[in-house]
Amino acid sequence: MREFLLVLFTTAAVTYLLTGPVRKFAIVAGAMPPVRARDVHREPTPRLGGIAMFGGLCAGLLVSSQLTNLGHLFSQSADVRALLSGAGIMWVLGVLDDKWGVDALVKLGGQMIAAGVMVWQGVTVISIPVPGVGSVAVTPTQGMIISVTLVVVMVNAVNFIDGLDGLAAGMVCIAAMAFFLYSYRLWYGYGINDAAPAVLFSAVLIGMCLGFLPHNLHPARIFMGDSGSMMLGLMLAVAAISITGRVDPDLITARTGSQTATVHELVPIYIPLLLPLTVIALPLADLLLAVVRRTWAGKSPFAADKQHLHHRLLEVGHSHSRAVLIMYFWAALIAFGTVAFSVPGTGRALVLSFAALCLVGIVVLLMPRFRPHAPRAVQAFVPPRYRKATAPEAAQAPAMAELSADDKALLGRLGTGATAVGGRRERAN
Repeated sequence: MREFLLVLFTTAAVTYLLTGPVRKFAIVAGAMPPVRARDVHREPTPRLGGIAMFGGLCAGLLVSSQLTNLGHLFSQSADVRALLSGAGIMWVLGVLDDKWGVDALVKLGGQMIAAGVMVWQGVTVISIPVPGVGSVAVTPTQGMIISVTLVVVMVNAVNFIDGLDGLAAGMVCIAAMAFFLYSYRLWYGYGINDAAPAVLFSAVLIGMCLGFLPHNLHPARIFMGDSGSMMLGLMLAVAAISITGRVDPDLITARTGSQTATVHELVPIYIPLLLPLTVIALPLADLLLAVVRRTWAGKSPFAADKQHLHHRLLEVGHSHSRAVLIMYFWAALIAFGTVAFSVPGTGRALVLSFAALCLVGIVVLLMPRFRPHAPRAVQAFVPPRYRKATAPEAAQAPAMAELSADDKALLGRLGTGATAVGGRRERAN
């Protein structure tokens, strides 16, 4: 566990430190597209945050290659090299799209190429465990189709929810935490070495999201762009593929002592790819609803609109921060609730308790008078929006809080109504 935590914190630190310089580079490079009708931010914001994330990914993998236990993964498995090659292709495609824009079909083709490169290097589903039957082997063609489909679906699901400040990074971080918990139990608790790459990828993914979130929370100073969102979706898919179809139920049966107990332990992956799909259930639901909605209206499934789940939360009256927190709690409730089915005894009680707290959080956030604020102990480390204002600040903040920087500058040049009236009286005299 210590090595995984070291990789996680290294990835987070490098991502955090690189995001500031990357933001300046994005501004100089002109990667600040104008505000579109479907956007919820008011001012042009630099993109290319995926550059910092990719730097954190490389740093995390570099550190892990030098560690005693994790270093063996680089020689015993091709999953790490496959991840780097696929993430590199997806990252380059995303950078091009953030700067110049890429056609939706060309982007889809690039996603399939990145997935195909990883499949060619061995990241593919080999078998699918079926209840009462055991592991059912799939042909190389079937494994390739399943793997490429999973990568493309997850990449676009994460890309679709990247519409509010901090939403995509936070939800992927929650999904990666749930997947880390599950895969770590298989690796450490049952001695299944094939689960080790999934544990490493989940730890790196958590670090990338945690390092980027401080810069991306509302009001965001930089967006991850497609260079970040597509890479996050690909990494989540690779973590799922590297463990799905490689876990031998007989190994768990030898530890549990019965086939019935084994079935219970493998519930999250007995239905093909169930666990990785449930940990991003909300993005997937948003993706499916968007495809159905646009197709029904006679539009292309790739046509952008302002009808995503987070947009609807804003339409019904929730603030930006509240909408993001609601999505966070829903993601955590579904993800950790699913993982709880595979955790026995006391561990399951702890996971279910956490899921129950998430449910309580959703109920509290839906209360109209509740306004979320960070605890006093951490207010110095969060954006001003999340700090509880003092009495003098609270009296002045509402009037100016909703104005953009340009509006405030214009108001400063025009002056107040009293100033204007006074000026007229002086000229009249």
